[in-house]
Amino acid sequence: MSIMRVKPISAFEADMKKSDLKRVLGKWSLTAIGVGAIIGGGIFVLTGTGAYYHAGPALALSFIIAGIACVFAALCYSEFASILPVEGSAYAYAYGTIGEIFAWIIGWGLILEYAMGSMTVAVSWSGYFNKLLKMFHIHLPEYLTTDPASYTGEGFSMNLPAFCIVLLVISLLIKGTKSAAKANNMIVILKVSAVIFVIIAGLFFINTANWHPFIPEATQIVEKETTHNAYGIAGIVSGAAAIFFAYVGFDAVSTQAGEAINPKKDVPFAIIASLLICTVLYILVSLVLTGMMNYKDFNPLGKYPEAIKAPVAYAFDIAGQNWAGFIITIAATIGLVSVLMVMIMGQSRIFLGMSKDGLIPAVFSKVNPISGTPKTNLMILGFIIAVVAAFTPINKLADMTSFGTLFAFTMVCIAVWILRVKQPQLTRTFKVPALPIIAVCGISINTYLMINLSKDAQLLSLGWLLIGVIVYFGYSKKRSRLNKTETEE
Repeated sequence: MSIMRVKPISAFEADMKKSDLKRVLGKWSLTAIGVGAIIGGGIFVLTGTGAYYHAGPALALSFIIAGIACVFAALCYSEFASILPVEGSAYAYAYGTIGEIFAWIIGWGLILEYAMGSMTVAVSWSGYFNKLLKMFHIHLPEYLTTDPASYTGEGFSMNLPAFCIVLLVISLLIKGTKSAAKANNMIVILKVSAVIFVIIAGLFFINTANWHPFIPEATQIVEKETTHNAYGIAGIVSGAAAIFFAYVGFDAVSTQAGEAINPKKDVPFAIIASLLICTVLYILVSLVLTGMMNYKDFNPLGKYPEAIKAPVAYAFDIAGQNWAGFIITIAATIGLVSVLMVMIMGQSRIFLGMSKDGLIPAVFSKVNPISGTPKTNLMILGFIIAVVAAFTPINKLADMTSFGTLFAFTMVCIAVWILRVKQPQLTRTFKVPALPIIAVCGISINTYLMINLSKDAQLLSLGWLLIGVIVYFGYSKKRSRLNKTETEE
């Protein structure tokens, strides 16, 4: 029972042939899925936390560093997607190259990436939704919009809007991938339009004094008896690590390969296109935002305590342009729904792949014959995400998501290099140019960004991976389909 056993390429091909998932996604629908996932938390939420806690006006440099790190990983993902166009993303890629134990650890890390990402977006959506309600003079009580750790009052509290939006998205996803993709396409058009609006309208309200100094002097932020190092070159790097969560979208494209019409060509195209489009938009928005509003004003304990939850909208409010803030709040409230949709969809497909391989219970691989979706899988996943989102602070969720993302990207860069050496004869409709250089760069920068995450995020994430190893040896190893094949032989 070797923990290094590799799932043969032929087994993946057999899984594809008997898959109950419906192939309904073209290259532009896949690109929209990528853009839909990427544009959301990064622009509408994490710009505030990234500027205040990490980089200041130099947040644009943090987005550039994170984008470069993503390019290396995106190229590696694209080559893998051209060889193994199956659901499961980095988990499936590792299973076909490095071995089962590594595939399991990556799959377990992807749970961290997508589940925590979904929770973060749900909490982010709640912040914009509450702001939208306030514009109509509707004020929900604090105990129904705040997690227990952030609640300033006494007694019970939960983030009810975050809980409800997850259940709403689950109900939409259960109906079918095609209808969900159509809804996502419409929301993506709205979001991209809103982002372009922010960039153009925001140019008229930039105060260049807010950009000086562009890279603030390194200092420490003291908040609630905790000390946090910020700004300077180290702050730019830690900012890149913290906002890395914003780039999880192109990874989500690869989880939909099982539903792509022409996955070997369209998935690589969508991965690279969605990443390039969103990186440019991120850089421009971060420059506009930090030009409109001083990075120090995103202090959650300062003059504008709500600004860190909905930074883009508040920047226009503070500039006296409430009408623009109103438009952005509506766009963000609707737009974050598509991010949540893609995140949960991606997580369910990873569970589907792991379940087919016997590593998690079979209930996660059951596909509803009418809708062509893993209904039970989505319902279980949705309930867990909804409950955690309702009771957990956003900063803890975002950092753990970044760890899971960086970990998966690092392993993909390793795995594609190994596969190129071990099986050079495989048909690759997309090949990474100068692979050894690209792979080494991807491994190095992603590992470095992991090291620069907060210590809490590192410890919690490593604890999660340790639990995963225990689950593998206690449950998954003996129930693996490859183990059954070995036993029969």
